[in-house]
Amino acid sequence: MTVKRAFPLEGVVVLYFLFYLPNVIVTKLVTSLPHGAIGRPLTGLETLPASLILNTLMTYAFIWWWGWYRDANATTVGGVRVPIPTRYTLISGIGTALIVFTVPLSFTFENVSVPFIQLLMRGDILIIAPIVDLMFRRRVNWWSWAALAMVAVALFVTLSARGGLNLPPLAILTVVLYTIGYFLRLTMMTRVSKTGDPASVRKYFVEEKVIALPAAVAILALISAAGFGNQAGQLSFGFVGVWADPVMIWLAVIALTLTVVSVFSVIILLDPRENAYCVPLERASSLIAGVAGSAILAAFWGLRAPSAAEYAGAAILIAAIVLLAVAPRLSASLRAARAESP
Repeated sequence: MTVKRAFPLEGVVVLYFLFYLPNVIVTKLVTSLPHGAIGRPLTGLETLPASLILNTLMTYAFIWWWGWYRDANATTVGGVRVPIPTRYTLISGIGTALIVFTVPLSFTFENVSVPFIQLLMRGDILIIAPIVDLMFRRRVNWWSWAALAMVAVALFVTLSARGGLNLPPLAILTVVLYTIGYFLRLTMMTRVSKTGDPASVRKYFVEEKVIALPAAVAILALISAAGFGNQAGQLSFGFVGVWADPVMIWLAVIALTLTVVSVFSVIILLDPRENAYCVPLERASSLIAGVAGSAILAAFWGLRAPSAAEYAGAAILIAAIVLLAVAPRLSASLRAARAESP
């Protein structure tokens, strides 16, 4: 939480973007360029298991190194303090597990652009955010409604230009699981941790990740074994064979950036302001990273460039972030001026 207090929340959003951008680029490259040994790009099920396992280890190392585990609910096993979730963070951890593996998986579908799949997934969450606020009787300010509307317009523009969804079955499943995961997570966050207390953020992060990360690996294994998208046969390489492959260097980069992004994400989402404020701020940043990443991939590696509609959507999202940064401060200044006037 020292990062949040050193900068405004928008500063955390910028850091989120700066680490998410290389995550998008490396993930798409690994799953788009031919692999030297097999002559084709690796699939999501061949790269995700190792990157998620590394992400788990890196997150646990962060929790221990920075001492965040001290704020978590815990039990003692053999003289060692072991963090354990409460029932609320357990539910949130299950929701986060769905998010953790569906986000990188969404970058790997053939003939599905990163900006499009991201807009589709994030659009669902923007609908959920104010619903959760209203469930808990939290006030939603006008600028949050406006930002939600702007992101909805960006989603509509991109969907219209594409001519509909036309997604493979595994991509549809990914969107559904992602949406369910975020609903569970936002509901539990709002119930127990959107207080602005730094210790509460650390506690929530630790208890959630203790469940979410190992569960994400297990869920990925179950979906792979079930054969969605005819990719079940790739599971053996994804969990075993990939560890001796040179691509592990890049999977480690993916895991490291995902670990850092997850810390910034929880700081943004657990800000005490309404979900309808925090969620568009975080989601818009990731969407812009997706568009920027696609533009870089097109310029340097010849992959598909973002369409005019996707660039238009990104411009609207940037405007939404500016609105969320400026409007609350302007409103506070106006209130203070009125209070000082005779």
